[in-house]
Amino acid sequence: MVINRFFKYVEIRTKIASLLPFLLGLAYIFYVYEQINLRNTLLFFVSMLCFDMATTALNNYIDIKTNGKQLEFSKKTAKLIFFLLLILATLMGLILVFYTGLIVLFCGGLCFAVGIFYTFGPAPISRMPLGEIFSGLFMGFFIPFLVVFINAPADSLVYFAIDNWVLQLSFNILGLFKLAVVTVPAICGIANIMLANNICDVEDDIKVNRFTLPYYIGKENALNLFAGLYYLSFVAIIGIAILGILPVYVLLALVPIIVVQKNILAFRKLQLKEKTFPLSVQNLIIILMPLIIVMIIGALLN
Repeated sequence: MVINRFFKYVEIRTKIASLLPFLLGLAYIFYVYEQINLRNTLLFFVSMLCFDMATTALNNYIDIKTNGKQLEFSKKTAKLIFFLLLILATLMGLILVFYTGLIVLFCGGLCFAVGIFYTFGPAPISRMPLGEIFSGLFMGFFIPFLVVFINAPADSLVYFAIDNWVLQLSFNILGLFKLAVVTVPAICGIANIMLANNICDVEDDIKVNRFTLPYYIGKENALNLFAGLYYLSFVAIIGIAILGILPVYVLLALVPIIVVQKNILAFRKLQLKEKTFPLSVQNLIIILMPLIIVMIIGALLN
């Protein structure tokens, strides 16, 4: 029962939003570079998962002050869980930095900062019309970026070195561009999970002075954006095939557009947290899984 309460407190079912970008990055490194550093990958996965759970725990803890949400544990225990998860995430991250370098420290520190200040501080990101941008970019792009960076050869994405007090920082523009295009569906899908959540909660959020993107652009425009981001994901998949980033059979990943369109229409009709919000999570899964599978198959066939 304690484990079930813990999983409920950290909302373990929502971790698919970080697990899928992680798998996307892993499949990409397997397809493009055909090498995986098991030690670095495991360290990153544990750090990522613990930090994701820590930020959720912090969000739920803060919510008891703003909307009277009931916790699964006492305040003291809930706070202890948050700090233990944060310490473990930080420890695993620092060990990873030791093996990989300062680029991981900088990117990881930036992700940690965004995660903490998403719900904490005088002006939390979650209370501004920026949540979709930050969640989409930092989970949809930076997670795959870090997975690739810690596994790929040194000059594959970003290269950092200090020689005789001379700082050298170089970017592999082509490598970064290809990865960025592949991660567009992840960025859009994760941003839409946040957008769907904010659309469902817009009236309740206003009552607690939380003014998210749907408040500023209106519900109808928010629903149009919701649909547009999914269409952009499929445009990116077509671009991936045209540019030769992945094999042409990546176009098979367009098939789920039928289900995605059905979910878009269902969400347009009814925006309810319990009934239609899960459609945004379902869409993320059915868009990213074919991409992941295509890259694995491509790597095996090479």
